Amino acid sequence: MKTILLLTIFLFGSVLASAQHEYAPLQHQEIEYKNWNYKSVRDGTKTDLREFARNKKLVMVVYFAAWCPNWKYEAPVAQRFYDKYKQYGFDVIGVSEYDTIDATRANLDSNKITFAVVSESEARDAKQKTPHYQYRQKTGDTRGWGSPWNIFLEPKTLEKNGDTLTKKAFVVNGELIEIDTEKFIRQKLGLPAEEKKMASAAKEKSVEACEADKKTQLLTNRN
Repeated sequence: MKTILLLTIFLFGSVLASAQHEYAPLQHQEIEYKNWNYKSVRDGTKTDLREFARNKKLVMVVYFAAWCPNWKYEAPVAQRFYDKYKQYGFDVIGVSEYDTIDATRANLDSNKITFAVVSESEARDAKQKTPHYQYRQKTGDTRGWGSPWNIFLEPKTLEKNGDTLTKKAFVVNGELIEIDTEKFIRQKLGLPAEEKKMASAAKEKSVEACEADKKTQLLTNRN
């Protein structure tokens, strides 16, 4: 009986491990995305998104929870894009959700994130109260926590005044598919397509992977 239980745990863990990623495609969607003014997690200064985007060609806003494994997967991808394309008018800004400033700052340090990051919420019970949650609902993201969630802004098309920045944008309801996203970024920046071999990323969206570690722990404790 013990052997069967151990085998069940192993198989269940293997399924969860293979279902960790939450890749999602770039989609052009109607979304009334509003301007915001949030505090930096590093020094507390406020960042106005409209001003941040000024004079740039493309801005990626990535919402994430520091404790979520899917953010751990996307963080190096976002950093690579930032390092590679910031000289061409591309920028990235992170929006921290559902974790403290201290925990988020430690996460950024461990992931060697150098792009700007602000905080929208610090507690998990704020999940259904954030603009992040409302945007995900409107764009069809059915995940529980929605980390990461990405939206791309083209500054030249943004509203110059008022609360609303744009009513249409490219969004990714999950992790970036790196090869597709890089093609998109290069196109928007007016750069020629790159000829390089990259492994094709799986495009299937998995179960709620932010909960995977908890489910594995619960099963282990039961047995």
